[in-house]
Formats: sequence, C-alpha cells, structure tokens
Amino acid sequence: MPVLTSIAVAPAIAPAASAPESSGPACSLQRSGSLWQLGIEAQELTTAIGQLAEQLEADEPEQRSSALAELEAALLAEEGNKAALAAKADATCWVIEHLRGQAAYRQQQAKRLTELSRSDAGRADALEESLVLVLTRLQPQATRFSFPNHELTSRRSQAVEIDDEQALAPEWLTVKTTTQPDKAAIKQALKAGHQIPGVQLLSHRSWRIT
Repeated sequence: MPVLTSIAVAPAIAPAASAPESSGPACSLQRSGSLWQLGIEAQELTTAIGQLAEQLEADEPEQRSSALAELEAALLAEEGNKAALAAKADATCWVIEHLRGQAAYRQQQAKRLTELSRSDAGRADALEESLVLVLTRLQPQATRFSFPNHELTSRRSQAVEIDDEQALAPEWLTVKTTTQPDKAAIKQALKAGHQIPGVQLLSHRSWRIT
C-alpha cells in the first residue's frame, strides 16, 4: 500500500554556516533538525495531505480509494511513534480547517453573486417591460418588432388566475396528502424499550476540530 511522502520544496536561503542539504526523505519529526528544518517539513507534509484531499473529490472511484488508502497508511505507519503520528494528524487538521474556511468563503461569494444575479435579472425585466410598453403604445396592433441587431417577438398564452380559492367547489380542487416518519416520536418509543419494525436506533459520535 502506498505511503504518504513529502512534496519537494525549494530550500530557503541558508545561514552562513549552512547545514548539509537534505536528500529528500519523508517528512518526520524524528529527524534531528533545526526549528527552520522542522517548519519546512511541516509545510511539506501539509502540502502533501492537501494534494491527497484534492484526489478525494476525483471522478474515478479508484483514485478516491487510492488517496484515502494512502492517507490512512501514512497515519497507521506512525502507530508506534506518537510524535510523528501527532505531526501528521495535526497537518491533516490544518488542511481540514483550510478547506472549511475556503468553503465558507465561497459560500459567501456564491450568495453575493446570487444576489447580484437576481438584481441584474430584475433590472433587465423592468427595462424590457418599459420597452414593450412604449413600443406597443406606438403600434398597438404589432406582435413583432425588428431592429438592426435584435427582434422583439411575442406569443399569446392563457393562464388561470384564482381570485378566491375558498369560493371554488370541491370538484375544482385537488387533494395532496404527504406522510413522513415522526422520528422524534419513534426515538422516544425505542428508548422506552418498544420494538418498531423497520427502524433501528443508532448511536453516533461526532467530532470537532478545535
């Protein structure tokens, strides 16, 4: 099974008495390096996990499974090394927080763009309504208007408008009935010891990164 390895990062400017260059081993806190070196390793590890996270959204199931297996293998490989396991788990948490922050930002942007789109569409509708009002005043019998680069066409349609729904006889009404399980009542009954065919009470543990 493949194991998560670090992404090669260009070394920063070394001090006057530079240490020997790294030959590119996998990220691990077991290496006896400076704080600068540990920072580089953490950055490499976070980058590698981020790339695996991108593969988790791949179209091919095999690619998603491979990325998940590689991430699991990388964590399980450090089962006997608490420091290395903590480093990889912490890097994974950084990626998770980054992705959730990015998702929240994009959701805000999507909401803003939706509002702008609704505003643009409303102005376009109002402008079209004004144009039609003026043109039909000038030519009441016209059903089509031709311009140098555009045509304004129309079609006749019919729609029923209900003025008072309460005044309609039952024969003009349709009845819609929907049902759905009452999960709150079912949960209480199951916790009280009742047996209800077709359902089961499952226990879940939720996790939160803080």
